[in-house]
Amino acid sequence: MPLGRRKPLTGWKATAAVSMSNYIDSGSIIAIATSLGFWGAAYFPDDSGRIAGLLAAFSSNAFGAAVGALIGGPLCDKYGRKFIYTYDLLLYAIGGLIATFAMNLPMLFVGFVVIGLAVGASVPAGWTYIAESAPTERRGRHIGATQLAWSVGPFLGFGLAALLAPLDLLGSRLIFAHLVVIALVTWYIRQGLYESQAWQRSKGGQQAKAPSIWTSLRGLFSRKANITALLFLVAIYTFWNQAASQNGIFLPTILGSMGFGTIASDLFSMLTWAFVIIGTIVFMLLVDKVSYRWFFLVGGAMAVVSWVVLVFGPPTAAATAFGYAILWGLSSGPSAQAFYSVWSPELFATPYRAGAQGLVFFTVRVASGIISLVFPVILMGANGLLIDGLILIAFLLASTLIGTILAPRTQGKELRQIEIERYGEVVSADALDAEAGRVTDPPSRD
Repeated sequence: MPLGRRKPLTGWKATAAVSMSNYIDSGSIIAIATSLGFWGAAYFPDDSGRIAGLLAAFSSNAFGAAVGALIGGPLCDKYGRKFIYTYDLLLYAIGGLIATFAMNLPMLFVGFVVIGLAVGASVPAGWTYIAESAPTERRGRHIGATQLAWSVGPFLGFGLAALLAPLDLLGSRLIFAHLVVIALVTWYIRQGLYESQAWQRSKGGQQAKAPSIWTSLRGLFSRKANITALLFLVAIYTFWNQAASQNGIFLPTILGSMGFGTIASDLFSMLTWAFVIIGTIVFMLLVDKVSYRWFFLVGGAMAVVSWVVLVFGPPTAAATAFGYAILWGLSSGPSAQAFYSVWSPELFATPYRAGAQGLVFFTVRVASGIISLVFPVILMGANGLLIDGLILIAFLLASTLIGTILAPRTQGKELRQIEIERYGEVVSADALDAEAGRVTDPPSRD
């Protein structure tokens, strides 16, 4: 059927199509995590951890995604949410193909960077689109679907890694190839998405000229409500994500230091992500019903305890690994990332929404990139897990305290109502009209 005649996607079908960005985001991180050893044996056998850290830092786990989000977020606000979906997964597929057929270290590096750029551009657009399209009373549940897709990526990724481990590097290439196929299929399905009506109203109609990216960014920083929201979200997400990113990219290394072989490590990691899926389903069922503040506190406390178990438990005991897997997995449901994905579109008016998320995502992934350059080197040294673990526990404590104390009161409210409460006026339709030289009526509902 020609693309122009396809039935538009709405409701949960649209949510599922958008959420696949998160699957290929996390899937790419796990593909990198489980393949670094095989790539290293083939292309950088004398590495002491620095090259592996560099590859991880510039991939979808950190710098690559950071730059992609910084570019994609403002583009999403200027040209529309669907604009990103027209190109992002094609770029992802190109990066995935380069990684799949990489024959040397530079080629592998380029593939990882391109994948990261595509992932970074699509993630803020996804949270924004779903928040603007979902029913108010189920907004958290719909956004939670992106976290569910993110959880399934590592679960299947580690399963594939264990299954294909006997093939060594060929198995890793096949994992990247499957992500390329999924990206292209998802790209095709997404061509049936509507443009966000909230975005169209905010710029005065589908054919109106949107303000420039720089004007949007100036508007973002011109309002106190935006600045306080940025600082809050950067704090909770950056601190939490340091533990999460190191768990995702270097968990196989940590398990290896505890005596797990390659296949056993992949299967155990798969088990960890099974608990993440369970925790995420619980999050989806409760996020629109239970107090944001107390739900966030429960998730944060469990995350802290999980790393205490991993760091201070017996280093070779199965109970230590299983205790960590269960606690961290369940805590990842009501995690800082899950609440960030709900709060970030709620706390910003439509003209700033995706750009603000891109900026926060950029900050978070840059921080992850910096720690990824250092983490593997420390981890391979004396008392490496203890040193890194204490740092990550401190980060988790900071995220938990800040998020619990400052949790916003936005649950169950329409985006337009939240906008009026935070800004004292409706800014979606007229905050940036000066540059475009027009006056529009405010939208009746966001």
